[in-house]
Amino acid sequence: MEKTIEHTSQQAEIYLPSIYSLTLEQLQAWMAEQGEKPFRAVQVYEWLYEKRVTSFAEMTNLPKSLREKLATQFTITTLKTLVQQTSKDGTMKFLFELHDGYSIETVLMRHDYGNSICVTTQVGCRIGCTFCASTLGGLKRHLEAGEIVAQVVKVQKVLDEQGERVDSIVVMGIGEPFDNYDELIKFLKIVNHPKGLHIGARHITVSTSGIIPKIYQFADEGTQINFAISLHAPTTELRTKLMPINKAYPLPKLMEAVRYYVEKTGRRVTFEYGLFGGVNDQIEHAEQLVELLKGLKCHVNLIPVNYVPERNYVRTPREQIFAFERTLKKHGINVTIRREQGHDIDAACGQLRAKERKEETR
Repeated sequence: MEKTIEHTSQQAEIYLPSIYSLTLEQLQAWMAEQGEKPFRAVQVYEWLYEKRVTSFAEMTNLPKSLREKLATQFTITTLKTLVQQTSKDGTMKFLFELHDGYSIETVLMRHDYGNSICVTTQVGCRIGCTFCASTLGGLKRHLEAGEIVAQVVKVQKVLDEQGERVDSIVVMGIGEPFDNYDELIKFLKIVNHPKGLHIGARHITVSTSGIIPKIYQFADEGTQINFAISLHAPTTELRTKLMPINKAYPLPKLMEAVRYYVEKTGRRVTFEYGLFGGVNDQIEHAEQLVELLKGLKCHVNLIPVNYVPERNYVRTPREQIFAFERTLKKHGINVTIRREQGHDIDAACGQLRAKERKEETR
């Protein structure tokens, strides 16, 4: 494992809105307000997402007056790398510092099919899942769309040095994406746009713990983006113990929303199911899960849980994982076991931040 740490400092200066937070259409509208031609917005996008510059002064095909105007109204969000860890399997985990001193995590995972980045949408989280380090210390604030975009740009610049690119994105880092819905949607539009980072919609996955009104809204967006539910339990009673959000949005209502999504979009949904030793990993739980998902166009992703020191859960024995998988397959449920990555670094979501920034996660 390699680990590098950079000096950190709190920044007290006034923070301008991030230029990364603007969709191309929004930037074109801003240009029109300034009396500029729409093609100037495309030029800015090229500088940001193709050349990946860090200052407006570098945008040399723009008039100097326009560059100065941009610099007075926007910032190009840059993230300071506090910690960078590299696993033996090539997984890279970053702890980034934001302009106000808060920190977030981003993970680069290497697969046979390409490089995938897991991004964060909030500083902390208010959902309170009992197995997750991300929720330690609660929610501090939402991220701007530009701060989510900046995570992808920052990791892409690391990959630029290796002649590689970000091939796919999963929105499964710290925070509940649907709790920051508007900024999430802007982020998705920016990274998906051909003039932006041009990540195909079918190469982007958004996960939610189950904020039901937003599931209906997301279904109505009409995107081709993949959708996942953090399920982790097959019954209302057990899910409430693991995920307090189930009190506000109970499992039967959640499944109604999921069925609406599938019917409206024609796309399958993925259920993330973390296996916790002796809690939700028995054959009876697998059979209950089969009953819950019966007739639904779906895929189950079984996740052997990473041990989190601040939490009490233990790993499911290897043979029990396979027995759970076999039970689902026997009943026709499409299922895979997530390949473990970054096991020799702080791989669990929120774990690196919890270790390095204790004042944020008390």
